[in-house]
Amino acid sequence: MNREETDIAALRQNYTRGGIDREDLLPDPIAQFRIWMEESVAAGLLEPNAMSLATVSADGLPSIRTVLLKGLDERGFRFFTNYRSQKGRDLAETGSAAVSFLWKELERQVNIQGRVRKISREESELYFRSRPYASQIGAWVSEVQSGEIPSRCYLEEREDLLRTQFPEDSVVPLPEFWGGYLLEPVSLEFWQGRESRLHDRLRYQKASDGLWKVARLSS
Repeated sequence: MNREETDIAALRQNYTRGGIDREDLLPDPIAQFRIWMEESVAAGLLEPNAMSLATVSADGLPSIRTVLLKGLDERGFRFFTNYRSQKGRDLAETGSAAVSFLWKELERQVNIQGRVRKISREESELYFRSRPYASQIGAWVSEVQSGEIPSRCYLEEREDLLRTQFPEDSVVPLPEFWGGYLLEPVSLEFWQGRESRLHDRLRYQKASDGLWKVARLSS
């Protein structure tokens, strides 16, 4: 049975929901991000805290994956993962990353660059305790995330073993190979889709004096 091939080049959407004026933005980009995040939550979007995380290895090979934002304060953006994963190894080698939030239903993106460091063990412990039991066990299943395994059964058998080792009514310890990172931004770009591909792009850039400078970028 033959299927007609989709003309990918013909796929396009005209953006008409609105724009951004410089005067509409708050002086603090973290505060501005909070507003957009709250609006995406209020709009009922699926996992509005999902972000694409891009890292680069020591030999210059980039990789990208989707993770979940799990904390935000004046310092920056927090997420959690396996320290032995590909992203964990990249971050240990370079200490920098970029993240991108896409809220397509609102025709918005936020693109962020910054330096990344591990958060304290105490902060990681606090978050780990808030996770459901199954998620706590899941953190233990893959000691080397992204590593090659023989089969799906390997993961399931290891999960069963760990559920026996750490019963649901016990305290599941925080794995020493798992925890949180803080991305401290140096650049945040707020992107709003506009008609004719003349999108609004306003970028906060941290200057040497620690203050944020805002510039409008060409679409």
